[in-house]
Amino acid sequence: MSAGAPAFAPWQQRMLDRTRETLEAQRLGHALLFCGPARLGKRTVAEALAAHILGAAGDARSSQLLAAGTHPDFHLVSFGPTRDGSKLRSEIVIEQIRELSQKLSLTPQYGRAQVAIVDPADAVNNAACNALLKTLEEPQPGRHLWLVAASPARLPATIRSRCQRIEFRLPPRDEALAWLTRQGHRERDAAEALDAAHGHPGLAADWLESGGMQLRREVEKDLAGIARNELAVVATAQRWAGDDHAALRLRHAADLVRARAAGLTDPVGIAKLAEWFDAANRTRDLLRTTVRSDLAIVELLLAWRASAARH
Repeated sequence: MSAGAPAFAPWQQRMLDRTRETLEAQRLGHALLFCGPARLGKRTVAEALAAHILGAAGDARSSQLLAAGTHPDFHLVSFGPTRDGSKLRSEIVIEQIRELSQKLSLTPQYGRAQVAIVDPADAVNNAACNALLKTLEEPQPGRHLWLVAASPARLPATIRSRCQRIEFRLPPRDEALAWLTRQGHRERDAAEALDAAHGHPGLAADWLESGGMQLRREVEKDLAGIARNELAVVATAQRWAGDDHAALRLRHAADLVRARAAGLTDPVGIAKLAEWFDAANRTRDLLRTTVRSDLAIVELLLAWRASAARH
């Protein structure tokens, strides 16, 4: 965590200013739920608010400890290593929440407050949720427990109901486009990426910087080639499944087909594209299971070819 003054995006600065005002007016609860689409800076704002509460702006030592991630009154819970240490877990487990609760029961070492952030809170497993709920139900003065979630509906209602929501929304298009161009992207490229990301500037920036837009164009070309029977389905499926970008390829494929459906007036054609859109999203979900991804994608692309042959 950096306690300095990062170059916040405009929508992040607005959220930080708003939460600080609520804090100063003593209307900010001890339990917060920072929610909204991923890549909008929810944790960035939460960390900046934590630095404010912990007095980092006026305390060089506190600021240094926050920057180093060693501040004794700031606690971040995220994906921890597996028991053998070979990789990170895909969920937050009960041992982590119990350890956090123990830390929050201690007296703050600097000042009078402790801040804990759980991110992503929607990855807390069922057993850990029960422990988290107990911690939320037994707040102590000066203890702040904040949850960060892109999919808050995955959290039990009992947890959501005990948190004050800090909700992030997509900014106006003009503001998002201006921000992307300030990051050094050409306006034409930025506009294309922003449209592809449905107005989400963080996602658009990621695709521009990581090759996601080039991948989208490749997917569009592959779908056209399969529809014209110019590409081999199995080879294409193996290529789609052969690296770490299979989920993004399927996301782009579904979105491109949805855009095509929006331009049709034929009810039958629209229904077929909608059916394939749903199938693409189901296939993307299967990537998180033990199902062989190449075989699932083969089935999806065969359905695409069959659908294209009928229309």
